[in-house]
Amino acid sequence: MALKIRLSRGGSKKRPFYRVVVADARAPRDGRYIEKLGTYNPRLPKDSEERVNIDGEKAAEWIRKGAQPTERVARFLSQIEVDGKPIVEWKHGNNPNKGEPGTKAKERIEEKAEKEAARKEAEEEAKRAAEEAKNAPAEEEAPAEAEAEEAPAEEAAEEEKTS
Repeated sequence: MALKIRLSRGGSKKRPFYRVVVADARAPRDGRYIEKLGTYNPRLPKDSEERVNIDGEKAAEWIRKGAQPTERVARFLSQIEVDGKPIVEWKHGNNPNKGEPGTKAKERIEEKAEKEAARKEAEEEAKRAAEEAKNAPAEEEAPAEAEAEEAPAEEAAEEEKTS
């Protein structure tokens, strides 16, 4: 029979309270258990003494008998010492893919980067056009102004001839 040291949920809706129990691995989460080892109240502050209450001696005995703790319970048991050492050696898991964004999010990031690149390119083109307009119009406007000045002078000369 495979034994697990796990949490059994109690409490009302949206007010969880857990028992730390030893149960057959095939039994339902909140179903029959062999022995209650302690309690866990996640609604209390993390520094509260009453948040996690587990009998370390009983837990160590069940582990010696072959019971396997779940991840959450192993984390709790690693903080409890019996005979000067923790009951269970627990290490933080490493899942580098867990924090990676999904495919839709990646597509949105790519679209945003493309739009940003297009915007920067448009700004650079506008700056280049402005610089060219600064340099080039001074040379081009002078003949245009001269033509504009010549046109009224020609019109005035034509009016004098007709009158």
